[in-house]
Amino acid sequence: MLAGEWTSTRSAIKTPGIGGEKLKIDSRDIALCAVFAAFYAAGVVFLAPISFSVYQVRVADALLPLSMIFGLPVAAGTGLGCLIANVYGGLGIIDVIGGSVANFVACALAWYVGKGGITRRFFGSFVETMVITAIVGGYLSILFEVPIEIGLFGVFIGSVVAINVLGFILTEGLHRSGIAKRHYGNKSS
Repeated sequence: MLAGEWTSTRSAIKTPGIGGEKLKIDSRDIALCAVFAAFYAAGVVFLAPISFSVYQVRVADALLPLSMIFGLPVAAGTGLGCLIANVYGGLGIIDVIGGSVANFVACALAWYVGKGGITRRFFGSFVETMVITAIVGGYLSILFEVPIEIGLFGVFIGSVVAINVLGFILTEGLHRSGIAKRHYGNKSS
């Protein structure tokens, strides 16, 4: 390669433990991951009074449905952002790890389920709400020593507001504006 010549933003990593195929890491995906991590952490910390209790509305969870457009960078970014925010929240290692895993799993499942039309995207958002409710509501009931029903209900209501209302509106707005289509088109090249 000549000085100053750059042929691709992708670098290939050989993964012999996973069948030997090459895993491609796109610099744009790394940047997206960092942006989503920063936005998520800032949103949770800025709105800390409503982000850290049994009854919580994490407005930053509105970013989760964007995994149906941008894919795994959103899953990794919101997982990392949750880890950072939950360290600030002070509920302990269960919250730090549990919330991060919940965000990653919810986004990864929505990315898989939500590919397609508006019905699939709505179902993908609902899957995210159920995953967050089950994982986070479950361990918050233990941390706050309340019945499991209260933990699940408190997280469910907040998740419906953040994910199924705010996040779904944001996702559909990006679809209708053409950003989603442009992103899909760029990913295939």
